[in-house]
Amino acid sequence: MSAPYRRILLVVDLSEESLGVGRRAQALAAALNASMELLHVVEFVPVEPMGETLMPPVQIEEELLARARQRLTALAGTLGLTGATCHVESGTVKAEIVRVAREIGADLIILSSRERHGLSVLLNFTEDRVLHAAPCDVLAMRTGRT
Repeated sequence: MSAPYRRILLVVDLSEESLGVGRRAQALAAALNASMELLHVVEFVPVEPMGETLMPPVQIEEELLARARQRLTALAGTLGLTGATCHVESGTVKAEIVRVAREIGADLIILSSRERHGLSVLLNFTEDRVLHAAPCDVLAMRTGRT
């Protein structure tokens, strides 16, 4: 029987919790002898304070993408995944996760999940939206309690 998961897509938000989730995902990938690719999505929302643009939106977005590429590559290196493909995409988080998962033929998406309290429980969260649209299984790993 072949392993249930061969190609894992690890989605990170590049927050402090990304390293812990990344370590657990890497351990799972190693145990399954699966390959792993990393994804970070930059959700760019142009902001014009007082109606004045400080920098052209394209330049701001390119800077955000470049910074995210550097941080994602550094995270991959820290996890010992220097050969792993790192995707940095711009757009809607859910749509980009689903698109990249389909594109690479992922059979498991791993993303972080935070504990929710109060009114935040009523909001529509990324992990819920991805779960219902994903072309494969989704594993939400819990991050630290806040």
